[in-house]
Order: sequence, then structure tokens, then C-alpha cells
Amino acid sequence: MPILVALICFPLLAAIILLAVRGEAARSVIVIVASIAIAGGAISLVVTHFPLERGAFPIPSEYSNAGLLALELALAACFFACGIRGRRPFVCLLATLQASGSIVLEALFSDRIGFEHALSADKLSVIMALIVGVVGGLIAVYSLGYLRSYHEHHREFRDRRRFYQFLQFAFLSAMFGVLFSDSLALLHAFWEATTLCSFLLIGYDETPASRRNAFLALNLNMLGGLAFSGAIIALAATGGPMRLDSLAGLEGSAVLIPAALLAFAGLVKSAQLPFSPWMLGAMAAPTPASALLHSSTMVKAGAYLVVRLAPVLSGTLAGVMVALVGGLTFLLASLAAVSQADAKRVLAWSTIANLGLIVLCGGVGTYEAVWAAILLILFHAITKALMFLCVGTFEQTTGTRTIEGMSGLILSMPRLSIMMQIGIAGMFLAPFGMLVSKWAVLRALVDYNPLLAVFVVFGSAATLFFWVKWMGMLVEVTKTHRNLEGGIAAREWIALGGLAALTVALCGCYPLISSLLIEPYVMSVYGRITTMSQGNLVIMSIMLGLVALFPFTFFVYGRRVKVVEAYLGGANADSSFGFQGAGGEVKGVEISNYYLGGIFGERTLLMAGVIAGAALVLVMFGVAL
Repeated sequence: MPILVALICFPLLAAIILLAVRGEAARSVIVIVASIAIAGGAISLVVTHFPLERGAFPIPSEYSNAGLLALELALAACFFACGIRGRRPFVCLLATLQASGSIVLEALFSDRIGFEHALSADKLSVIMALIVGVVGGLIAVYSLGYLRSYHEHHREFRDRRRFYQFLQFAFLSAMFGVLFSDSLALLHAFWEATTLCSFLLIGYDETPASRRNAFLALNLNMLGGLAFSGAIIALAATGGPMRLDSLAGLEGSAVLIPAALLAFAGLVKSAQLPFSPWMLGAMAAPTPASALLHSSTMVKAGAYLVVRLAPVLSGTLAGVMVALVGGLTFLLASLAAVSQADAKRVLAWSTIANLGLIVLCGGVGTYEAVWAAILLILFHAITKALMFLCVGTFEQTTGTRTIEGMSGLILSMPRLSIMMQIGIAGMFLAPFGMLVSKWAVLRALVDYNPLLAVFVVFGSAATLFFWVKWMGMLVEVTKTHRNLEGGIAAREWIALGGLAALTVALCGCYPLISSLLIEPYVMSVYGRITTMSQGNLVIMSIMLGLVALFPFTFFVYGRRVKVVEAYLGGANADSSFGFQGAGGEVKGVEISNYYLGGIFGERTLLMAGVIAGAALVLVMFGVAL
């Protein structure tokens, strides 16, 4: 299918052009046009692929193996150079091992690599392509206004916007390569390309902290990439299939070792415990990079791989260990988010938690769990991208990104507040998608192993706690506010509005998406499907209609709403924003959140999670062997 090649090559071409063009206005036009073209290509893929179960595209060239080896060695050389420049010998070691693996594969098993079905697309890869194309395109448009303002406020950082835009589109190209590669060797090359782009984007500011966090991400993701390479060599040596599609259709103990190695790579890329610290450090990157890499696309590549492996892991002890890693990550990350006042860090922990839920479903591997996992991927990518960009705009406007600083945002930045409330509602409120997906996960676990449902129940209770207190800060009014939205660029509003509209529309259209894309994929893999009952769909539609009316109340605020002063025990001052204390002093009214740091301390939970997660990963390899 030529469209698969186009979606991989066109973003790379746009990236090269952006790197060459110096004029800011010209680059802005290129970014907008390229983003529209990429989103349009991803949408057209749905129409093109609709009548097909799977479309394949071979690479008929006698030089394919040599070209792939050259790409792998070039990536390893880049990693080695980064290690030398940053004085990181471990990175150099991993790069050397990676290059050695590529050479061994080419020297001993070149006839087994195979490019007869190098690229292919099924319903799952089409869904993921929609996320990468549409969400990635909106983030690229948003980054134009954000980065311009970013460098105006941070003149101490070198302006490298050309390089950033190059990396942004090169990353989209690599992500499409990950999604459409059926050849495991080709998939590994694109997998490592996303690692390189992520490393360079995290270190964009070139500060000591950003470099340190970038190398942490590089160390762990290269370790996952090495495990991926080991899985390919193990399959080649034992005569196993070298295609992801064929691997997912196999059962039995012989395939468990490669599957465990691939699952390990997926756990690292999706920042599951004990590998979560790399994503927390990656929050130092500019907000568009956080949204692109660590909420909607790159980390989803790890979850995507685990979901692909679900049929192999289903019913095995290795699969149970993967599910336990995901469940443990969801619970502990949700609890850790409770104690965070930094909005971006809350989003980081929440992202890690929701990826854990997807990995839990992939480890369980039943048809119901896979259906729920795909729903989670879809809803979480769009909603979390919206939240990241909203926080970035708020930080850029006010100079802070604390939740406490968002007090009264409904008055100071009403449009942004409404979009942020839509994003928060999308994460936990009925009938939005994340709650529907969690309901589907619980239903799948009750049929599989009710003990795993404990992770979901207690983790979901924690998510309710931190989302509700955040939403409460947005709508509280304790003092007068002036409107701060005048300086926000139009391109930022376009991206934010588009993601907010998608969040609402996706909930209303989810039954259609499920029937056209998700259910056919599950049927093709398992021969069975699951869906919501007609009665539940009617209830969800009614609730969605009621929720849709909620934002409109803010547009008539002050016209039909009578505002009265708060009762403060008879000690009100002249204004309802203040009260008279016991000493006669007038004090301001403040509402503070509960962070419960002594109970849900991040350091303690992370330490426990790293130890328990490492133990589960070791057991996974043990039972696979």
C-alpha cells in the first residue's frame, strides 16, 4: 500500500526541508501544511483500509538487507557519539552491543530477515496512525506559537527551533514506521529512531538537568532496544517467524523467550515500573515535546507492542507477570500523583498509571482485555495531549504550573479553563472515554482473575481524588481576577480547541469507532468480540448530552446568576474575599488542596515500585526460560 510508504517518508522529507529553511515565516507555513497533509493521510488510511483486514506492502529490493544494516549502524554510531560527547561510557557500551547484534543478524541470518511483508496495516495500526497523524499534527501547529514565546521568555537558552521542528517531524516518521513495520528487523530500526529523537528533544534546553534526564531516558530505552535485538536474534536462531503478525499468532513455550524480551522493550518504552523515572525526568522538555513524546505517541509505542503480543502472553505465567507489572504501576503511580502540586508532574504520573492499565490488559491477553486496552490507548492519547498543552499555555502566560496557581482560572482564563475541564472530565468523569475504558477493564478482569481488579479499583479511587481537587481549583473564586488570555497565539487556540473538540466527539463516536476498527481487529485475532450493550449506549448518550451543556453555563455567568457573599461565621470583611480573624486582622480567603505527602510520598512509592517491578520482571524472564 503506497500510502504506508508516503506516511513514513513525507514527515521525514518535511523534517529535512525544515532543517534547511532559515526563515521563521516560511517554516511556519511548512509546519502547518505538513501537519494538515499528515493528518489527512492518516484519515484517508481509514477509508483506504476499511474494506481490508490487512494490507501488505513488500520491499522488493536486493539491497534491502544492506540498507537496513546501514540504518542500524548509523543509529548505533549516533548513540555512540552522544555517549562520547556526554562522557557516558554505558551509552557507548550499549551502542556497541546494538551494532554487534545488527552485524550478527546480517552475517548469520540475512536470509531469514525477509521483506516480503515488510510493511503492513491492520485495524489496530490504523487506529494508532490516526493518533500519531491527527494529534501529532495539532501538537506541531501548537508548538509554533509556544516555542516563539518560550524563547522570548527564556533568552538564556539557545534558539534551536529549526532543529526542534526537524526532530518533531522525524519522530512522526519513525512512529509511522513502528506502526506499519511487520518485519521485526525493520520495526527495531524505527524503534531505535524514536529513542534517538526522544533523547534529543528532552535535552533541547541544553541545561545540566535536561542533559541528565535525556541520558537517563537514553540509557533505559537503549536497554529495551537491546532486548528487542536479542528477541530477533533468538527467533532467527531457532527458526521462528521474523514477522510481528506471525509471532502474535503463535502459542507455546518456544516463543515465550522472544516474547518476554519484546515485552521487556515495551515495558521500558512505556515507562512502567521499575523504568518509570525516565519519563518523570523527561518532563523537563518543552511542553510540546512532553505532549508529543510522553503522552500521546512514543510511550504508546511500548503499550502498542505489548498489546500486539497479547495473544502470545495470554494464559502464561510470563503474561501474568506483565499484567502484575502493569497493575502495580497503575496503583502506585496513581497514589504518587495525589501528592504532587506541579501540574506537569501530575500529568506524568497519570500517564505512567494509564499506560500501566494498558499493559495490564496486554498481559491478561483475553479478547475483552485487548478491546479495553485499545479503547484506553485511543482516549488517553487525545485527552492527555490536551491537558499537557493546556498546562503549557498556562505556564507560559502566568510563569507557574502549580495547581494552586490555577485558583480562579475560570475568571482569569475562561476559555483555557473550559478546555482544561474538558480534559480532566475526559480522564475520569462519566460518560467520557477513560471511565468507559476502565469499566471495560474491570469487566475483563472479573472474567479472568478478580484479584487483578483490586489494582484497578484502588488506583481509580486515587485518580478520582487528584482529578477532582484539580478541577475544584479551576472553578473556585477567592479574589478578583483580570483576563490573561489576550497574549495567547491563535495557533495555540486552534490546537487546543481541536483537541478539546476531539475529546468530546470521540466519546460520542466511540461506538462507531469500536464497530468499524476495534471489534474487527479483535475478531481477526481471537474470533470473538465484546462491546457495550444497547442500554448502556443509550445511558451514555444521555449523560454526554447533559455534560455538553455544562460549559455553556460559564458564558452566562454574571447575567442570570446571583452572586452572594460567602458566610464566614459572621466575620466577613467588606468583601467576601476576606474575613476578620480573632485578632481583628482582615485575612484573605484561601482554599488549599490536600496533597498528603506524608502518606503518598513520591520517593517512598517510587522506591517500593522500582524494587517490586524489578522483581516481577526477573520472574517474567525466569518463567519464560
